[in-house]
Amino acid sequence: MRKIGLPAAILGSTFALLLHAVPASAQATRTWVSGVGDDANPCSRTAPCKTFPGAISKTAVNGEINCLDSGGFGSVTITKSITIKCEGVIGGILAAGTFGVTVNDSGSATPGTAIVTLSGLDIEGVGTGTNGIRFFSGGQLHVHKTQIRGMRQSGGGGNGILVDSTGSKELYVADSYITDNGSLATTGGILVNPTSGTILVTVNRTQIENNSAGIIANSGAGGPVIKGIVRDSMVAGNTNNGITTSSTGASVVVMVDNVAVAGNNFGLVASGSGAGQLIGRSSLTGNGTAVSATAPASVLSYGDNLVNNNTGGEAFSAGSPIAKK
Repeated sequence: MRKIGLPAAILGSTFALLLHAVPASAQATRTWVSGVGDDANPCSRTAPCKTFPGAISKTAVNGEINCLDSGGFGSVTITKSITIKCEGVIGGILAAGTFGVTVNDSGSATPGTAIVTLSGLDIEGVGTGTNGIRFFSGGQLHVHKTQIRGMRQSGGGGNGILVDSTGSKELYVADSYITDNGSLATTGGILVNPTSGTILVTVNRTQIENNSAGIIANSGAGGPVIKGIVRDSMVAGNTNNGITTSSTGASVVVMVDNVAVAGNNFGLVASGSGAGQLIGRSSLTGNGTAVSATAPASVLSYGDNLVNNNTGGEAFSAGSPIAKK
């Protein structure tokens, strides 16, 4: 009996140690944060974490972080494919003097491929934040039902959403509010300013209001190609330009469909070779200058826009090649 009992006791102890070790090293496909959580927890539903950084290290690639209740969950850097979803509660990030979310998978085994979804977040920069969301490296970024405001970093400008660095990327923004960002004419609500690659940008059902600039798509010396569409949205009250496309040669074209461009200093601006905008079913009103295009750049109309009550510049570029279909 002694020969049987002693090994059994040893095996039982070893098995208990293994059970204890597995949760510490494993990553879950779904984790949870709570305003009253603790980052020492495993981030389960019954033992949630306190912050997004605490949860992200315990969440597997392609996993999801959910908010159990409202809270301030801290700025976070995302280095892998993941979803942060907090609809129905306040998924708060207070980013005074710092950033809200940075997407940067450049250190991963497959850089430039991460697919990230941010849904239901409330990112507040308190007037000193740098970037609400910075898309530095990754494949796709989806921003849904998110509010970003107060990113007005002194000297640096600040942006609601910044897309920069090298590599091709896709940015999708829908059902969001991007307000009161930027302190320079070259910063604001959404700034797409990469150095290489092909960038696809879609903005749908989104309010972009009272920023320094509304949306800027800029292709610099590296020659990135930018393709964009802004649809069913409001670009209003921005101190400088509403929607800007600029290029030193590469193609930077944004389609504007069913968008109200109102109360900006300049409504639609295109400058530099390769830059253009295609405008349809949209309203331009209350702007200082409705349309400004410096040849060879152009702002072309489908002929079905409403343009009135601007101080000046109400004519689209001549010789429009757009055919109605």
